[in-house]
Amino acid sequence: RLLLIPSLLSPVSLAHQLLSAAMKVSLAVAFFFAVPTVLAFAPVSGGKDVRRRPSIPSGRPLSAYYVDIDESVNRDIGSMDEWARNCGVQSIPGFQLTTEDGRDWSVMTTENIEAGGPIIRIPEPMILSAFKARQELEQLGNVHEALELLGRLDKNAAEDANQFYLFLKILVELERGDESPWFPWLNALPRAYSNGPSMTPFCFECLPPLVSVMAKDERGKFIFFCQALKQVNFLSDQVKNDVDLARFAYNAVLTRSFKVNGDKKIVPMGDMFNHGTETEIEITYDEEGNCLIVASKDVPGGSPLRMSYGEPTNPSYLFARYGFLDESAPATFCKIMDIAPSTELKNLGLGFSRMLFYKDTGDISQEVWDVLLYDILDADKDLHPMKEAFYSAHKRGDYETKQSIHQQFLLETSGAIKNHVDSFLEQLDELSAKAYANDPAEHPRIPLILEHNAFVRDTFLKVKERIDPVVAGALATR
Repeated sequence: RLLLIPSLLSPVSLAHQLLSAAMKVSLAVAFFFAVPTVLAFAPVSGGKDVRRRPSIPSGRPLSAYYVDIDESVNRDIGSMDEWARNCGVQSIPGFQLTTEDGRDWSVMTTENIEAGGPIIRIPEPMILSAFKARQELEQLGNVHEALELLGRLDKNAAEDANQFYLFLKILVELERGDESPWFPWLNALPRAYSNGPSMTPFCFECLPPLVSVMAKDERGKFIFFCQALKQVNFLSDQVKNDVDLARFAYNAVLTRSFKVNGDKKIVPMGDMFNHGTETEIEITYDEEGNCLIVASKDVPGGSPLRMSYGEPTNPSYLFARYGFLDESAPATFCKIMDIAPSTELKNLGLGFSRMLFYKDTGDISQEVWDVLLYDILDADKDLHPMKEAFYSAHKRGDYETKQSIHQQFLLETSGAIKNHVDSFLEQLDELSAKAYANDPAEHPRIPLILEHNAFVRDTFLKVKERIDPVVAGALATR
């Protein structure tokens, strides 16, 4: 049964509807500024649904309550919604938080919204920022020693530093319990994840190579964060040694933060928008750092309000990082991973977001054909003049010459695709059989992994329906 929580936030004036579309975004900003800004944060007393975690330092006051991170615990969305109103968040009357299962929440609108119309405004003091976290943590203790260790462990440490600052910030607030200004938001976060850091080593053995590598990378980075965490002196040993608590904090940052002008931010309430291949919102920040979310197009009442978490044609990335299967993706990477990259191949389309198999039709993107042909020509020195002619035609935009060369080598390229599709389907069957042979109670992410493998398998079967006749036709004319 669909559950709706009517927004408790301040309603927005309808005056903006009278202005032209060109003025809507500026009107939204002007209106939101007309409402008083964020109230000062204040500790929130623990409620009866908040259970104390024994692993949190017992020296804390008995009146303090802590976020229970057990996967069976429901998210307290209602208290978070009320907290957001008290902190100065404003939304349109039709803004709704909704769920079908009590665990996965999203945003919808019950009223029509015109393109450029305001949806919600979150004041800057509520927003968690890596830049702000760094300043605070450097005052608390020796965060630099932790970063130095992370730099030795993680080859991408410079890129991951902002994520690490937010990770430590979340742990600081978790240790503060209900004395943290962000306690209602923390208590509304998901407990259960199915992404890379939450998988068991066996899970990786049941995944195709690309998503397995991505998921392992996320788990590896989580392990590095846990090791670096032990170097800080402003968290208790009990918190630093609590792997489950660290995973909860890591996943909060991994799945809810986004890059903004070199910073990394988490926007409470703004983080409730789910991913969609088709999106309805745009996120901006004003000069004071307040977050303003507006409609990117006309949205009828009863529609979801969604944003993009990343490449819609790379569901493997979304699965490894966020732990969900994006069945709305129109296509998926073709999984050809044994071609060494070069400037020419990248220009031809070598990459996860361009070499695609289309889910519903079985169509193969032009980039797959171009990359495979160039790789085939490059492997034979006698064919290098043809390779140069092909690449030159590509750079000139000479479609006819490219297609003429493609036709000459249709059997080779179509045969390579067919062999890849057939072998990958066999591999998927073996991976799924391995997953079925184990107990989901011991590996609770296995059911979703099986769904992922079935999704990829269905796409490859569609491609097989298209490529087999092409190979047969090329053989007949050779």
